[in-house]
Formats: sequence, C-alpha cells, structure tokens
Amino acid sequence: MHPRSVCFGDELVDGALQVPGEFSVCGSGCIEDAAEGGLAWGVVSVDKPVDLRSDTVTKPTRAMRAAMADAEVGDDVYGEDPTANALERRVAELLGHEAGLFVPTGSLGNQLGLRVLCKPGQEVLCDSLAHIARAELGAAAVFSGITFRTWRHNGGQVDIDEVRSLATPDAGPYLVSTAVLAVENTHNFAGGTVMSERSTEDVLGFAREAGVAAHLDGARLWNASVATGTSLRELASRFDTVSVCLSKGLGAPIGSVLVSTTDRIAEARVWRKRYGAGMRQVGILAAAGLYAIEHHIARLGDDHSRARRLAEGIGVDADLVPTNIVVAKVEDARAVAAAAAAEGVLVSALGPTLLRFVTHLDIDDEGIERAIGVLKPLIAP
Repeated sequence: MHPRSVCFGDELVDGALQVPGEFSVCGSGCIEDAAEGGLAWGVVSVDKPVDLRSDTVTKPTRAMRAAMADAEVGDDVYGEDPTANALERRVAELLGHEAGLFVPTGSLGNQLGLRVLCKPGQEVLCDSLAHIARAELGAAAVFSGITFRTWRHNGGQVDIDEVRSLATPDAGPYLVSTAVLAVENTHNFAGGTVMSERSTEDVLGFAREAGVAAHLDGARLWNASVATGTSLRELASRFDTVSVCLSKGLGAPIGSVLVSTTDRIAEARVWRKRYGAGMRQVGILAAAGLYAIEHHIARLGDDHSRARRLAEGIGVDADLVPTNIVVAKVEDARAVAAAAAAEGVLVSALGPTLLRFVTHLDIDDEGIERAIGVLKPLIAP
C-alpha cells in the first residue's frame, strides 16, 4: 500500500498523525479534529478506507436509491405523505405498538419519547453510559426540563435492586420525582451487548410496580432481534415508548421511528413540529427506511459474524461480541487510531484508552481481513 501525503494550507507533515483530540477521517481524506473543530495533517491511504467508526457511515444501495426516487410523496406536516405514513404503520406493527412517528434522528426519537412520558422537573433513571445521558448533549434538560440520575453501568444489564434504591416515584413537594426508567438495547458503549430477558423483565416489572413509565432506546434493536432470534414485538411491545434507528445497521441515509400509543404519538407529533423537525415531502427518505426494513434486517447476522472475526483477529474475546460492535482497550487510543487511519482503516477513539470498531453494510470479508492486518500489530504488537 502506498500512502498519499495530504496537506492543508501551506504546511505538509509526513509520517504519523499528531492529533490533539478525538478525530475522524472525513470523506475527502483529511483528518478532522473533533475536539478542536479543525484539521490535522497526516498520511492517508489512497485506497478506499475500511471505515469501522460507526454503522452510520453506510451509503444507500442502488436498489435503495431507486426506491427513494420512485417514492410517492405528500406533505407530512399535514399527515399526507403516504410513504411516511406507511413506514410509521409498518414499524409500529413490527414492534407491537399502536402508532409511529418518523423523525430525522435517533436522538430526536429518544427526546420525544422522554418528553411525552416525563414532565418538566421530573427525572429519568438510566445507566451511567446510556446514550440519552452521555451522547445527546443534555437535550432532555435543555428542551424538556428533565433531570437524570444514573445507576452504575453493568455491561448493558440491569441490577434492579440498585434501580429500586434510586427510584422515588412520588417524592412530594421538596424532592424530584422519578417518572421514567430508560434502557438501551443493544447497548452502544457496552460494546453492542444485548439486554437479557431477565433484565428486561426486571425493568418492566419494577416500572409497573412503581407506577413509572419505561422507555427503550432501541437504536440497534434490529441487531438484538437477529442475534437472539427474538421477535421485535417481544423485545419492544411492553415498553411505553420505543425509538428505533433506520440509519445504522439497516443502512438508510437518515431517520428513526418512535412508537407508542396513538395518543402519545399525536402529542409527540406536535412536539416534533415545535422542535423544528416538521418535514414536508419526506417520503423520499421514508422509502429508504421501508426498503431497509424489508431487505436489510436478516443480513445483520453477517455484520455480527464479521465483528466476531475482527475480534478474534485483533486479540479480543469474541464471546464478548454478541452483535456488530467490538471494543478494545489500548494504552493510547488516539495514537492507535491515528496510525490505523494512516493505513486506511478508520476507527473511533472513545476515550484515552478505548477503541470502538463497528461492522456494517459496507464492510465485506475482504475489508475485515484488511483491517485485521492493520490493527493487529498496533493493538497487540
């Protein structure tokens, strides 16, 4: 492999990348410093990179693009986009709920779910690494006046006794009352772990006992279903609100769907508009989601197999890789990620010592083997 030197401005630096913060490699081959919002310099392979940063980086397939081009559309703010309506009905049916709402992002799906379950001044309980608490920029507090308390992260599983010790469903006029328990399946920062049946039953049972609602962040619920052979309905139907993502493993370019009761979805639709996310002829995007649901769920098993192969190849215990996310601890995550990027393999540094690799629609067996060849000497020299 012959790397290509790239420069920005009037400075050119060859050799290893020197990046002051978390970074990613943008599509043009530059190294983008996420912490500083600027660009760094380095050596990037001229070959198409093996992009393992996230399953959000996928490109629509030709067939998906054709479905988008042929989509029947209308004004969705008026409820008149037939393709968006069909997507919402289909996802609600799959998950065992009355109604659905198409939204641009998974974060918005989560936030609308919390908004309709939790009043301003009330709290949500979740684990300390939950996406809604760590990766949605405090949106629940900013937009809905919601506060959080967290239980100790436990690999995506739930110690219900710890949750029970935190919950204060009716705290009176002086303390914050718990309104919602929120869980994540699969769990992103735990390495794509699947929430166990025991944890699910414990959470739902305690929620009913305590008189609080239960929200499921199911961004990668499709992966959980394929990995366990459990139906989406069984995984989702008893939660009060569920958000599922179309633009991760399913490969759509955008979108999530929030499902719940008809009344809650009607309320969420108002809040979607209030938050500035009312969409017009959005059937072009909804068509991609419909195509993904029909054609890209079963193939998620390929992503899971490739993730396990990647884990084996770089010295990570494959038994700890149930779905499409591999995590590895290293001495200097940013340095390893930079060196890998120089060889055309893009990965995420989630912290000083933690790397994440995510398999997806655009990564084939050859890409996995190429990634192993680059990563193995960096991770386990």
